[in-house]
Amino acid sequence: MTEGTRECPGGFYLSRHMIHKAILIMHMPMQVLDFAAFSEPEYDLPIFCANAFTTPAQSIVVLDLNPLYDITEDRDYKDKYYRNLMPLIQKYSELLPWGGKITSESLRFFSPIVIWTIFEPTERNHHVLYSALMDYYKAWLQLTDQAAEENNKTKVVRNREAQHRYLTWRAEKDPGFPLLKKLIGESYAKDLVTEFLFEGVHSLGSKSFLDYFPEYARDDGTVNKKRSMIGKSFEARPWDATGEFIGGKDAE
Repeated sequence: MTEGTRECPGGFYLSRHMIHKAILIMHMPMQVLDFAAFSEPEYDLPIFCANAFTTPAQSIVVLDLNPLYDITEDRDYKDKYYRNLMPLIQKYSELLPWGGKITSESLRFFSPIVIWTIFEPTERNHHVLYSALMDYYKAWLQLTDQAAEENNKTKVVRNREAQHRYLTWRAEKDPGFPLLKKLIGESYAKDLVTEFLFEGVHSLGSKSFLDYFPEYARDDGTVNKKRSMIGKSFEARPWDATGEFIGGKDAE
């Protein structure tokens, strides 16, 4: 065990430069998990993301190491963190197949190893999902163990803004929010998202959602509630087995 870490159940280790936030709501027959783990801004690590919504009829799941920077533009960042992780999605892409249309706006916060799937909640499928969750979380922890602290103040500021941009997007457009609102009410749901799960939206920066995403501005200055302003979505996985983006021609 390295200095500054502590052991947690399952044989994993938590470091002082990690921040974990999780929500688990069980409102039978529905269950919701919203789990995020990210580093301090001195590290440009991806953000661990696990979201699941389960009913007796189906389970809807997103599991990923969300990139801190746009990997369609930042090739160095993509190679740094995802080149060696592609075997993960090669292992699970058939067991947990692509779940259908996803907007191009949401896609920019996902990596080539994202699991976005909808399946029947059988014991077998839940076993596969649990295995994937452990593999992905373990991979993220290994990245944190190998991470080197950034001493360049300009880069730290850039990391902090990238984290704030991500949290601002999630706090406003998180797909689980409508369900949380239905289960516990809009006021409690908003507090849960902004004051706990994505509380960095208040502490990491002062920019608003529309500062980062002006395309969502309405004429009256409020945020458009649409999920997509571009109007494009991806029916199939838009990356190939090596992590190259191939979805441009398939966007609808």
